Amino acid sequence: MIEPDFLRTTRASYDAVAADYAQRFHDELATKPLDRALLAAFAELVRAADDRPVADLGCGHGHVTARLQALGLDAFGIDLSPRMVALARQSHPGLRFDEGSMTALDLPDGGLGGIVALYSIIHIPEERLPAVFAEFYRVLAPGGHALLAFQVGDEQVRRTEAFGHQICLDHYLRPPDRIAELLSRNGLVEVARMLRERDERDERVPRAYLLARKPADVSSS
Repeated sequence: MIEPDFLRTTRASYDAVAADYAQRFHDELATKPLDRALLAAFAELVRAADDRPVADLGCGHGHVTARLQALGLDAFGIDLSPRMVALARQSHPGLRFDEGSMTALDLPDGGLGGIVALYSIIHIPEERLPAVFAEFYRVLAPGGHALLAFQVGDEQVRRTEAFGHQICLDHYLRPPDRIAELLSRNGLVEVARMLRERDERDERVPRAYLLARKPADVSSS
């Protein structure tokens, strides 16, 4: 199967900036109390269900995966970039990190208690999102939760430079209603959402967080 161009360019871009990215964002949760609170609430919901494993999709250098593990979850990370995965393994040697794409997860049906995708759907073209959310539905157990975060807007931005490296990275800003609708079309029911204004220190646009759930009364087969 021929790999889509957006996967190839996204992988190459994050490979190029991996070390600088990890250094810049290694402790970003320390200054984001709302993010920490949402992750804690997510962990409580997963533990209250059947406490199955949780996948951090687009895990980058692994700091969110480590936070989820610290919250008592059996968490592992998946990222498209081999260099990001290598850095995550180096920084968190006791945790599992795999290379992979959320467009085709190498995971069994109904095996996860939760999915976290913080700022990782932002590089997925609009026409590919339904298939991604169908994958989320497939791998979640009935009653499992998915927590997504993304920048709010309605535009496509192409970045050609980051941290002094040349890259080719498409970045999609999206309205929360559109993401919620696409999740719903693929069987995931919105549980909650939060919008926050941009952080004037380092953000250009507001941020959205959506929590969705696979209904408990469906078969995982």
